[in-house]
Amino acid sequence: QVQLQESGPGLVNPSQTLSLTCAVFGDSILTNYYWTWVRQPPGKGLEWIGSMTHSGSSYYNPSLESRASIFRDTSKNQFTLQLASAIPEDTAVYYCVRDVLVGGVDRTRGTWGQGTQVTVSS
Repeated sequence: QVQLQESGPGLVNPSQTLSLTCAVFGDSILTNYYWTWVRQPPGKGLEWIGSMTHSGSSYYNPSLESRASIFRDTSKNQFTLQLASAIPEDTAVYYCVRDVLVGGVDRTRGTWGQGTQVTVSS
């Protein structure tokens, strides 16, 4: 059974880079899925951040594309989100997802990590 586990700092200072890693167990990130990051700010809906394919191509939400990067470490079977120049509006619960489609968010689709809270504040 595949499991995804997010890790990273829970508190980030404004203007710094927010960095989260997703460790994948029970599957390889080289299999044909979209390895995805999603977030949910407090009191708001889910927002797709971006996805990486099994071949290493990346796709990003246009609203975040200038600040977001997703890369992977195949030797550790994990993928990482970096969000540069963090702002308080980046405060959210962040999820990594093994998804079957790119873009959009469907909580009933794919396999989700448990989520991790990140707060951007000084």
